[in-house]
Amino acid sequence: MKTKTNIFGYSLLIVISALAVFPILYTIANSFMSAAEIRMYYGSLGAEGAETSPFHLIPNRITLSGYYNMLLERPHYLIKFWQSLGVCAAIVAGQVVISSLGGYAFSKHRFPGRNVIFFFLIALMMMPNQVMLVPSYITLDAMGLIGSYYALVLPLIFSAFGVFLMSQIMAVVPDSILESAKIDGAGHFRVLTRIMLPNCKAGLASLVILGFIDCWNMVEQPLVFLKESYKHPFSLFLLQINAAEPALGFACGILAMIPVLLLFKFFEEELISGIGYSVLK
Repeated sequence: MKTKTNIFGYSLLIVISALAVFPILYTIANSFMSAAEIRMYYGSLGAEGAETSPFHLIPNRITLSGYYNMLLERPHYLIKFWQSLGVCAAIVAGQVVISSLGGYAFSKHRFPGRNVIFFFLIALMMMPNQVMLVPSYITLDAMGLIGSYYALVLPLIFSAFGVFLMSQIMAVVPDSILESAKIDGAGHFRVLTRIMLPNCKAGLASLVILGFIDCWNMVEQPLVFLKESYKHPFSLFLLQINAAEPALGFACGILAMIPVLLLFKFFEEELISGIGYSVLK
């Protein structure tokens, strides 16, 4: 009976894994097809009456024309990629600073209204991003930041999820260690930088990965806050290019996967450990 259960469980996991991996394999395979082959099998995507084939995984002829077009012939795609990477790096860096300070305050300090503020923080974390677009736009417009990258960076560095995650992870650090450091004359800044953060590396890695994925895939914020299309990040541009030039869109899709896959490859254990600590707490 146990053997049958194991076989069923493994089979179910294999099916779920195959369904999760299939879109990636599908994108990789189609990125090596020419524009003519994609038009032949998929027709004009979105056009009425177009004859399309649901799946075409093996290219009739392998070509690198999509990558050549993206990297060399029309390099503004690559420029947008690096611009988006810089914006996401600024957002993640700000989230690490703000979330570390907030997490340290909520986890190791008792101050008036702490529980009430933390309750509203959790409520804010549960709200979808679309709810905050209008008040954020009004605030940023009053500050004269609409149309600049500051309109993307400043609201997103104040991440409710980041503060919640770091507060849960920092709460695991024993209070006795902090008390010993304070007896030795360490101030709050030294305790945070020398004790708390080194003991919360897994949480910081989780925050970096999850925060990067969130801002790397953002669509609504740049669409509302940035007026000029040339400032749009790679995520929004990828949505447009998939509809206009699907052959090029597959190659750009592979480029968009690379940063996230590299982060998960090198920080997989830290991500799992960080989320595990927050759940245990």
